[in-house]
Amino acid sequence: MNKPVPSSSTQQTTGVFDGYASLFGVPDLAQDVVMAGAFQQSLVVRGGAAGIRMLWQHDPREPVGVFTQMQEDQRGLYVRGALNLSVTRGRELFALLQQGAVAGLSIGYKPVQARRESLTGYRHLLRVDLWEVSLVTFPLLPAARVLRVAGSPAHGQGAALR
Repeated sequence: MNKPVPSSSTQQTTGVFDGYASLFGVPDLAQDVVMAGAFQQSLVVRGGAAGIRMLWQHDPREPVGVFTQMQEDQRGLYVRGALNLSVTRGRELFALLQQGAVAGLSIGYKPVQARRESLTGYRHLLRVDLWEVSLVTFPLLPAARVLRVAGSPAHGQGAALR
């Protein structure tokens, strides 16, 4: 019988990461632009981070952890989450995040209030009903990224979580 090898750092077994799931004022590849304040009502109605699901590739059959923090700041929708390392997919994703092989974040939502800009064709999302944030290989908003991963050397724009 194989015994688990103790980790050299408790942090390496946490599955914790953080980043931005959406950035305000930045057009995505579908020409949608999320505006500041778009998530506020949804976060209140859903009870904050605990009410928003964490999925892999937007697949409702692939929940992979929970969000412990989610808030709008001046930049966008900041998230901090913890992958569930008791399930295979959570362990796989944590290893891929630590390696930097997967680093995209993407939002699953329904537009509640939007307006189309006639000059550019961009759809400005003023209010959305957010129901999930996914770890993804290719985010529709390329700048929506995981910035830090517990127990990892720096990748992307951030450093290892402490």
